[in-house]
Amino acid sequence: MRPLISYRNGGVMSGYRKTLGKRSAQLIARLYDMGKVIFTIQDVAAITGLDYFSAGRLISELKKRHIISTLKKGKHIIIPQELGSAETYLGNWFVVAREIVNSKEYYIGYYSAMRYWGMTTQPTVKVFVLTPKRQSPPKTLSDRVSFVYVKKKHMWGIREVWVTGTEKVNMSDIEKTIIDTLMHPEYSGGITEIAKGIWLVKDRIDLDKVLNYVKRLNKNVVAKRLGYILEMLELADAGTIKTLRRYIKNRYDLFDPTLERRSIGKNRWRLIDNVGRDRIHKIISM
Repeated sequence: MRPLISYRNGGVMSGYRKTLGKRSAQLIARLYDMGKVIFTIQDVAAITGLDYFSAGRLISELKKRHIISTLKKGKHIIIPQELGSAETYLGNWFVVAREIVNSKEYYIGYYSAMRYWGMTTQPTVKVFVLTPKRQSPPKTLSDRVSFVYVKKKHMWGIREVWVTGTEKVNMSDIEKTIIDTLMHPEYSGGITEIAKGIWLVKDRIDLDKVLNYVKRLNKNVVAKRLGYILEMLELADAGTIKTLRRYIKNRYDLFDPTLERRSIGKNRWRLIDNVGRDRIHKIISM
């Protein structure tokens, strides 16, 4: 749905909070009609018939008037007018992340995927993007988007999902989200948040797929953390627990590496439980 726009001299589409010249107003309206909230100078030139130099000047004018904002060189986004002159607004952060990652191989994961799948009720503060290409986000976006390097062999368990009425992004599926977060709790709010997330989507988890993912990843610590949580919350049958216990070796691992090293309670998973069963049971009941 596009905003209502008013021209400087009045006219059609009145009601837009920012008064634009006719050409600018028609450009914004056309971009909305085309579903191009994120656009390039080529889009501007094609819509307006302007040459690249003139199209660039029009973009600069719209930026000065806080009608649009720049994501990175060559990528711009229309600022929704209900946010007034919020020039730093960058729209749907999942779409923003997709647009600034310099690789076709990527997916949104960790806490961001937890948010998408309903595994947390907390707002998305930072979008985590996993990609096999080492890179950093633009400095202006570093507090909102984080690129995490991952080897190509771990680029699986990915789905293309709708995040707006017109935009799709690559997202880890529920089962891969669980596996990834247990591998890196530091990107996922810690073990208590992950356990609560598993509890929230317990009726949508395909445990057979989870076990296949555990086997494919082949990380003992992930299997142990998963097994301990599933056993604690009584979410798995004896067969699933038996399968996960095969990954227990001699080594002891921290249950939550984001917390200090201390032992609160005993368990049979060779995990140093620095969280405690009581804390997890309490948080899932909140």
